[in-house]
Amino acid sequence: MAIDAPALRCLGLVKRYGDVVAVDGLDLEVGRGECFGMLGPNGAGKTTTVEILEGLTAPDAGEVQVLGEAWHGDGLGLRTRIGVQLQETKFPEKLRVSEVIALFRSFYPRGPGVGETLRLVALDEKRSAYVRALSGGQKQRLSLACALVGDPELLFLDEPTTGLDPQSRRQSWDIIEGMKARGRTVLLTTHYMEEAARLCDRVAIMDHGRLIALGTPRALVASLGAEHVVEFAIDASQDGEPLRAALAALPSVERVAREGGSWHLTVREVHLAVPALLAALAARGVAPTQLTTHHATLEDVFMSLTGRSLRDA
Repeated sequence: MAIDAPALRCLGLVKRYGDVVAVDGLDLEVGRGECFGMLGPNGAGKTTTVEILEGLTAPDAGEVQVLGEAWHGDGLGLRTRIGVQLQETKFPEKLRVSEVIALFRSFYPRGPGVGETLRLVALDEKRSAYVRALSGGQKQRLSLACALVGDPELLFLDEPTTGLDPQSRRQSWDIIEGMKARGRTVLLTTHYMEEAARLCDRVAIMDHGRLIALGTPRALVASLGAEHVVEFAIDASQDGEPLRAALAALPSVERVAREGGSWHLTVREVHLAVPALLAALAARGVAPTQLTTHHATLEDVFMSLTGRSLRDA
């Protein structure tokens, strides 16, 4: 085992399902103690990549190293050092919550006790409840508890906060930040831009099985060249591509993108761009049916790269 090796490394990773290439020559490296995020629409290859790194799926080509080791045989030695929360986990409905945790704790040579683990994910009051009585969000937290019970060096989280209420989501963020503070490595996939921006040291954006952008959340947003986005829509009968050139020429506008019936302008200064936009539309006898502004996010980075929304792609 190479102590100075990165926590995760894959080179030339390929996975096919029939004619579909789910992962297409992917190269990634995750440093120890890093929280690394993977973003992309459904079908981008995120979950397939994570399952290969977890040793659950064999690649068709490429190399994988986890904590300085390759997956061999049953990989039992590596499995005691990692924690995994899958996108969806099914537990026996007739087990109590404490029994589920005790079962998973028995798989590992070290880790917190049942009570400590339940308190960590705010399920202590449900320790005697049957799994079938839990809500969807509580089951998601139980799944996270099972990933944490072995005190993993490396934690895989696939959509860890999907289905959680805002309070539970923030509790999960606190847990992940606590893992980072203890020098643990976290790899997570998420659809929540706020989650990625808050938790991740670096983010990889994937599309069609390929890496299309990599960097810190701040650097990726800065690559847009502006800090704000103006989004507007106009009546479909008055819309048209000739409008694009006029929008690109507006003051403070850096990028112009169109998705469906909406236009997206990446701008440096909103107070200059919006009046100019309204004047340009008025000169064409057009009024916006919708107009919003927001700070640029990773969602806008994806749109600038692909012309599509992460949420809808």
